[in-house]
Amino acid sequence: MPSKNGLAILLAALAMLGPFSVDTYLPAFPNIELSLGADLVGVQQTLTAYMFSFAVMILWHGALSDEMGRRSIILISLAVFAIGTLGCAASHSIEYLWAFRVMQGVSAGAGVVVGRAIIRDLYADAAAARLLSLVTMIFAIAPAVAPIFGGWIVKAYDWRVIFLSLFVYSVLLFWVCYRKLPETLPPEQRTPFNPHFLWQSYRQVFRSLPFQLKAGAIAFNFAGLFLYVAAAPVFITRHLGLGPDQFAWQFVPAVAGIFLGALSANRMAGRVAISRLMLMGYTLLIGAALANVVYHLFMPPAVPWSVLPLFFYTFGMSLVAPTLTLLVMDLFPHIRGTVASCQSFTQTMLGAAMSGIAAPFLVHSVLWLALGQLAFASIGLCLWLGGRYYHDHHVLPPKTVNAWETVE
Repeated sequence: MPSKNGLAILLAALAMLGPFSVDTYLPAFPNIELSLGADLVGVQQTLTAYMFSFAVMILWHGALSDEMGRRSIILISLAVFAIGTLGCAASHSIEYLWAFRVMQGVSAGAGVVVGRAIIRDLYADAAAARLLSLVTMIFAIAPAVAPIFGGWIVKAYDWRVIFLSLFVYSVLLFWVCYRKLPETLPPEQRTPFNPHFLWQSYRQVFRSLPFQLKAGAIAFNFAGLFLYVAAAPVFITRHLGLGPDQFAWQFVPAVAGIFLGALSANRMAGRVAISRLMLMGYTLLIGAALANVVYHLFMPPAVPWSVLPLFFYTFGMSLVAPTLTLLVMDLFPHIRGTVASCQSFTQTMLGAAMSGIAAPFLVHSVLWLALGQLAFASIGLCLWLGGRYYHDHHVLPPKTVNAWETVE
């Protein structure tokens, strides 16, 4: 059994497969267009294919781990991811790249979903929140490093080397998990994997209004960030006039906000009331998005001003995310793996809509992107407030409504 810090590093490394799969190849979009004879929309759909399959399969990772155990699902998913990544590197047409991106998508989400379940298997309350925020802090390295690394590779080699590098990473991670990752779900605590049980579990979760409100808040907060991730190839090169090796201008401020927000959440866990933590987080989310809109109403896009709001936005997002995630999982403590899958499905499916619909529509104007981000953050705030109202008036007894300020 690794130490708490060792477990955090391992779970963060597993979670990194997602951002590595998305962010590393963004600078290579023009090269992929030329190499495979595709257009920008076709290459953009490789991201949509990945996100859509990621979202669909993420419904099954948690349920499978509830029945088969956490460790086996992680190892199987890593093997599938490695095969899919090698296929991406060998693709000779955009259609083949779509297919192997789907293979990556169906396997990359296991680390995120099962990792959260592992944390909740081992720890509770503030200890779980601290470990989850620590994982987030380490994980935050990936979105910053990935596009920079991808840009360097594109300038020096070929876009296929990006996927070959991911293949090596996944093989090494498989080896480490095989040797170090513990099984945290004993056989006697596992739940059956059968269509009827799954249907009842998913129905129970998705029909839950508290789940829809709290998981929706997480998803829309993230959508405000992922809108810019999906739009990065155009936002960076066309609107800001930067090169493929300069994606750091967008991703470093965003990731710095994620890291510092998670660090702050780690320090505040168990010490600051939930309502106060959410107030601080959403003040940053809405304030950053609003400042972004105001700037682009009057000024043309330019660095650093067009990317600076992303720092404050992601700071607020990471400040509220660990607590919101744990609140969602604690709604159904007997099927936490399934709940983690449902929450990730909600978030990722909205991300797929960002890359396939919202980003192509809004990317023609930086002001439109800023307005989109403000709209998503505002929806997230409304969903959180709705979840709080429901909890106060339908869950807590009348005389204990105010107790929710410190205890959930």
